Amino acid sequence: MLPQWLQVLLTEKFFNACIIHEEAKKNEKNIYCLDCCISICPHCLTPHRSHRLLQIRRYVYHDVVRLDDADKLMDCAFVQSYITNSAKVIFINQRQQTRQFRGSGNICSTCDRSLQDPYLFCSLSCKVNYLLRTQGGLSEFIFDCKFLPLPEPCSDDGLMTPDSVLEPSGSTRTSSESDGHGGDSSRTLACTATTEVVRKKRSSLKVCRSICSPVSEVSGNLINRRKKTPQRAPLY
Repeated sequence: MLPQWLQVLLTEKFFNACIIHEEAKKNEKNIYCLDCCISICPHCLTPHRSHRLLQIRRYVYHDVVRLDDADKLMDCAFVQSYITNSAKVIFINQRQQTRQFRGSGNICSTCDRSLQDPYLFCSLSCKVNYLLRTQGGLSEFIFDCKFLPLPEPCSDDGLMTPDSVLEPSGSTRTSSESDGHGGDSSRTLACTATTEVVRKKRSSLKVCRSICSPVSEVSGNLINRRKKTPQRAPLY
């Protein structure tokens, strides 16, 4: 059987407007209270301050949680993580696929989504479903977490930019196993990739300008020639 907090987490709809604070700004329900098993908005925080709170974020139109937070609640090994806004995140639920993967690469053990090696699951729900099907329960994979505060600042709206990269292939470490240099290397990888794209764009722009400049000069000469005073043929 699933713990109550996990069962609700996998089925809850986040980022809907809070009915209690419908007139307030930033009233999206992007916080999950594990003790009450409900989603709340930042304006509902006061009576839940002493509870275990999970920040829900949004990445490419799907709900994600930070790997650091999820690791405190259950074993998230082999769930593919993503690096976005300098933080590792994992998807809560599996995403719809436009077509089934037919290659010979690594795929999710539950939904057959294409994955990087050596990951086995594309989301938290896929791992939960796999463990229920093969192990018959989650008791060995659920951790006893007594304290789970919100990250600072608490006013974070949970939205994430699409400027993200996949975690480098071959890394299966969770946040509890990572040292302090893991985030720096990931950010370096992202910055290097971004820099290469910018360089390519700039070089392409320079080539285009060098090719187009003679044409512009010819067009300018033609325009100047047309603007001169027309010469009439002499009268005989």
